Amino acid sequence: MKYAWLIGGATLALTSAMVLAQEAPVDLLPPGFDKPAPTPTPTPAPRATQSPAPGPAPVQPGTPQAVPSQAGEVVQPLPPAPLPAAADLDLSNLPTIEELEAMSTDELDELLGLKPKYDIPPAARRSMERVGVLGAGEGGMPSASLARQPAGLVRAVLAGTRGPLVSRWGHILLRRTLASRLETPEGMNPVEFAALRAQALNAMGEYVVARALVQDVDTGNYTPALTDAAIEAYVASADIVGACPAVRLADGGRNDAQWQMLTGICSAYAGEETRAQNDLRRLLNRTEDDRIDVLLAQRFAGAAGNGRRAVTIEWDGIDSLSPWRFGLANALGEPIPERLLDKAGPELLRRSALIPALTPLQRAQGAGIAAAGGILSSAAMVDLYSQIFAEEGAEGDAMQTAARLREAYVGAPAARLAAIKDIWAGGGDYAYGRMVLTAYAAARMPADEAYADDAAGLIASMLAAGLDRDAMRWAGVVDDGSEAAMLLALAAPTRSQAVTDGELDSFSDDDDSTGQRKSRMLLAGLAGLGRVGDAEIAEYSDRLGIDLSAPTRWTRMIDRAAEVDNRTLVAMLAGLGMQGSGWDRMTARHLYHIVAALRRVGLEAEARMIAAEAVARA
Repeated sequence: MKYAWLIGGATLALTSAMVLAQEAPVDLLPPGFDKPAPTPTPTPAPRATQSPAPGPAPVQPGTPQAVPSQAGEVVQPLPPAPLPAAADLDLSNLPTIEELEAMSTDELDELLGLKPKYDIPPAARRSMERVGVLGAGEGGMPSASLARQPAGLVRAVLAGTRGPLVSRWGHILLRRTLASRLETPEGMNPVEFAALRAQALNAMGEYVVARALVQDVDTGNYTPALTDAAIEAYVASADIVGACPAVRLADGGRNDAQWQMLTGICSAYAGEETRAQNDLRRLLNRTEDDRIDVLLAQRFAGAAGNGRRAVTIEWDGIDSLSPWRFGLANALGEPIPERLLDKAGPELLRRSALIPALTPLQRAQGAGIAAAGGILSSAAMVDLYSQIFAEEGAEGDAMQTAARLREAYVGAPAARLAAIKDIWAGGGDYAYGRMVLTAYAAARMPADEAYADDAAGLIASMLAAGLDRDAMRWAGVVDDGSEAAMLLALAAPTRSQAVTDGELDSFSDDDDSTGQRKSRMLLAGLAGLGRVGDAEIAEYSDRLGIDLSAPTRWTRMIDRAAEVDNRTLVAMLAGLGMQGSGWDRMTARHLYHIVAALRRVGLEAEARMIAAEAVARA
């Protein structure tokens, strides 16, 4: 029995030791590994016994001492550099305690040299060799097409593009060119090249594309010109916070009211809500005329963090809309009074077509303008009005247009044609935008003689979306010399026979446009495409009072660019020559050189669409 108790006790002690071992950390190193054996001290070699040398003389404070280097060598250190005297230090630029306390975090970082210049790590920074968003394999222009062109010429062409284009198809071509991934012309700074392209895109109303272009450049490389172009693109597209990297990191060289408002907004979204509201409040107290702009900025900044300050926006006494006011109000979802929208120009209203914060009904206000100018495609217009039709309780002209658009796709052909014509009639000054909307509905219409009287409008609508093969179904239906037939003569992908003198004569006799502009544009387009004889060109040029071959500096440049087969430069020069508010600003001579140059460099499809559009809209 006693033996059994001893065995049980031993077992219990062993078990307890195992439990304690599991709860305590275990040293896995072998014994002695944590206590290495000391390295033996080398035994000094025996030396001859010498009399002790006299000790060194006492060293005076400040006297450099000799440092033994090796046996038999003595190294004399250099005397220490004298400290600068207090009188030599310039302390006049140092901020006071009060100024330091009043500084923001960014100002302190800049004072101490801690302000970052890049918002991405070094390994992720991008090369400036090619800047753009559209590669050659994606429909863009050849990347090296401008690399060896004179920098002064490219700079002048881009700097001269400062407004919308009269042609929808010219706009589409120039947008594709400016968005291409291109190498910088020799002798030009890559950032300057990007800034000029972004400024041209902004001038055309392509703010979303301009925003994408500036985002392809690291913020640390921004110049003041590129910063201004980027901020314009961000504000116009209602992407206010997207401008913050440029505001906080780039050197804009600005201190105007808009810059201060952006600084306050970006500070709020960087976590400095109190500081931002204080800055905006001081700016509001200093502002007299445009207080609503600062109030909108306060409302936007208050959405960051835990801001609970209510800001009331009152439009009483406001007589106009500025780009900043329009963009910030749309970003906030703040309703703009109709009286102000009625006064707004087309360059402001077209911005609303691509602002996602707006409802489809609100976007429809500028959609027709954007479609006529080439910003929106026919498919995008159909999508927009389909959303409007699906909204419950929607009312107004846009809802009626959406309902008529549905009728244009269903039902009997006669009813569909009536719906299409009703949509055209409601377009007002921008009726061509409605033609863009009905392009696919027009393509579904049967090519029948019963509808030949409306063939010209249906063909023009189809060509607004580039549906040239659908339009060619009407070739055997329309009368020779009619407007519909001449549109097909310009838009046909291939044409073996030239337009005859009789067809031109018939078209000219029926032309009731001001100053026979349609006839002038028709002759210029056919001549540029090589689809009319030299004799007819000479005869009708004399009859219409035009000279297609008269040289100018611009015509010589675009002809030379076509001669060397540089399609990128041709497209840019074509855009430069098509600037204007309407087709009444476009001359037949310009159209001839544009169409001819595009055809020579392999852009015949664009040339055909521009020529047909000129006749339809002249």
